[in-house]
Amino acid sequence: MYSKLMDLKRQKLINAVIYFCSHTKMCGKTKLVKLLYYLDFMHFRQTAKSVTDLKYFAWQFGPYPVYFAKEIDRPPEDLAKALFICKEPEKKSVTIRCRAKFDKDVFSPREFKLLEQIAFIFKEARAEDMVESSHLPNHPWDKTLKAKGEKAEIDYILALDSKPGSISLEEAEERVQDRKALRELAAAAQR
Repeated sequence: MYSKLMDLKRQKLINAVIYFCSHTKMCGKTKLVKLLYYLDFMHFRQTAKSVTDLKYFAWQFGPYPVYFAKEIDRPPEDLAKALFICKEPEKKSVTIRCRAKFDKDVFSPREFKLLEQIAFIFKEARAEDMVESSHLPNHPWDKTLKAKGEKAEIDYILALDSKPGSISLEEAEERVQDRKALRELAAAAQR
């Protein structure tokens, strides 16, 4: 069960990348990691769970999923089958194109709607334009940088606020603990 859950999260990650690369312009590595950050943190704000389970860190230029970024640099087999990753050292950039077909069925209706909204909002945006929006004061990256310093992990709980559509802190913490307990049970059952 635990491995099936992790498999689904991986499929969601790969398909989110495919979707963003095929529904936005100028989608390189920097833009892609920003899009994934918005997807995960906006979804967490609504439901207390991320879509991809990526861990983001407060790097100088914004939220950065270090482990996934390393995969873009040296793609494992599943990512290499899904994407064509072209490194352009002279421009210090990475261009990403799709090889695989997008699978909408791995997403819930809420997740897919959020994918569509984020792709629509940032369709024409360049990575440089998106950097500023991820650095807003009192948002998760800014709060983490100020409280823990550079390269610290950004806690998803920081996505919660008092705006309409955000669940309460108490509800989010309870859901996170419930999922953690289920994962531990599933992992123990596999041993």
